[in-house]
Amino acid sequence: MFLMQILFMSGVTLTIGPKRTVKFFVKPQNHVGSTCFLGGLMLVFVGWPVVGIIAECYGFLALFRSFFPAVIAFLKRLPILGSVLTIPVIKDFITMIGGGRKSLPV
Repeated sequence: MFLMQILFMSGVTLTIGPKRTVKFFVKPQNHVGSTCFLGGLMLVFVGWPVVGIIAECYGFLALFRSFFPAVIAFLKRLPILGSVLTIPVIKDFITMIGGGRKSLPV
């Protein structure tokens, strides 16, 4: 679990750069997500993995919710998965989670 957390954080940093990573996590609209995600990370490190994972999941969704429309748009272009994502129940769920943002927040 510890290794996965380190790899995720280093992957984000290597992908968008250290400055932009810090800038992303300290944006005012990301404070709740950052606090939950980094707090959950610390809980996992100190030995409370279940509570930490729950906090991290909430923080992850709060932080990266604005990326979901871009990911969904990519997934809709895949041959089999694209047709599955057009099923009404799944489409409504994706719309509820993804929102309508067209540009990436970074």
